[in-house]
Amino acid sequence: MAPLGDGAVAASADNLVVSFGEMLIDFVPDVAGLSLAESGGFVKAPGGAPANVACAISKLGGSSAFLGKFGDDEFGHMLVNILKQNGVNAEGCLFDQHARTALAFVTLKKNGEREFMFYRNPSADMLLTEAELNLDLIRRAKIFHYGSISLISEPCRGAHLAAMRAAKAAGILCSYDPNVRLPLWPSEEAARAGILSIWKEADFIKVSDDEVAFLTQGDASDEKNVLSLWFDGLKLLIVTDGDKGCRYFTKDFKGSVPGYKVNTIDTTGAGDAFVGSLLVNVARDDNIFHNEEKLREALKFSNACGAICTTQKGAIPALPTVAAAQELIAKGN
Repeated sequence: MAPLGDGAVAASADNLVVSFGEMLIDFVPDVAGLSLAESGGFVKAPGGAPANVACAISKLGGSSAFLGKFGDDEFGHMLVNILKQNGVNAEGCLFDQHARTALAFVTLKKNGEREFMFYRNPSADMLLTEAELNLDLIRRAKIFHYGSISLISEPCRGAHLAAMRAAKAAGILCSYDPNVRLPLWPSEEAARAGILSIWKEADFIKVSDDEVAFLTQGDASDEKNVLSLWFDGLKLLIVTDGDKGCRYFTKDFKGSVPGYKVNTIDTTGAGDAFVGSLLVNVARDDNIFHNEEKLREALKFSNACGAICTTQKGAIPALPTVAAAQELIAKGN
């Protein structure tokens, strides 16, 4: 099958991608370049990397589900409704009557990059237990996708590990995007150790250049540092390099695919749009790990999806359609 970038038919329900982890409310300043204290107002936007990925997949015509816990409050019910409105299967969503839905205040710098201040003390997503997991949903998946925020504290860490074990036992592809958020971890050392603790369980890993630098404590542009993250059994390692595009590594080939220049307003969700679009193509045809031409086509499409997502505020509202991505690819740089 040709990747979606070639305009092929999208994924069927058989190609389910289950995203596990957190969904929260991002409060984004209505004016870029101001500190949180200076901001006069905020735009409320749904966020949380695993949920963004689920919505990206669905918007691109794929089949996705989200597994996580929300506060039994207005924000929690709003978020689950947003998942449903975006075509995401929400049967793995639970509500906690004793904890709130997580919030994050996001500072937008002038270049569209951002910093986070989180309110999770603890939030409902941190309180998901192993006993509450919808294992049937996980076992129906073609791909199980997760980040690292769910590893920070118990009981959610135990639930994450149990969900991953169930996926691996069922022969499901495991997809990992660490999404480093240092303010949430006790220390940089704890973050590095926690993120790497499950590294070798994944079949596919996507990291940003900044995350390579953090995890290896070296220069992300130096291929030796990137390859220190490789391990036998990994099918694909992707490094995203912002608007420069991405680098890819498999056991048989490696290379890079250039990105697209757009008017960047907010980078929130760009990596999630990239991952979601790639997972749609992997779910349709996992031969992509062994066929460099197909992989490059898929990555061109993913680069376009990531770029489009930066052109408006918020993650889920900015997620692209197949047509928008194909239009940007046709225009070129």
